Amino acid sequence: MSLLGNIVSKILHPFGGGEAEAAPSATTSSSGQTSTPAPTGSAGGSGEPVDVEAVLTGLAEKNPQKLDWRHSIVDLMKLLNLDSGLASRKQLADELHYTGDKEDSASMNIWLHKQVMQKLAENGGKVPDDLKH
Repeated sequence: MSLLGNIVSKILHPFGGGEAEAAPSATTSSSGQTSTPAPTGSAGGSGEPVDVEAVLTGLAEKNPQKLDWRHSIVDLMKLLNLDSGLASRKQLADELHYTGDKEDSASMNIWLHKQVMQKLAENGGKVPDDLKH
């Protein structure tokens, strides 16, 4: 499963059997463009969108570390028990078609956080406007 798929699954399907119940998988067209299909129904399966902020706040309250998941892609990944190292973030950047300089990790990290929040919203998550930047 893709790194983005793992992130989306852990947030939008926290009780849906773990990583086996992934978000819609991305497909690559003949032109090389990757697209994630629109969700059918809600992410939570109850007819209501999953409240991303509530899920992440709940996880943060149970975590012994003080993680700034609202602003940091590194902390968001740590909160989800995913590898947050530079190599993983570069992989996520590749999945999301980042065109900037991956050696400028600060700019890349800001872009990644925004893109992940947008992908969560596109896949059935309720994401507050302040998290979409």
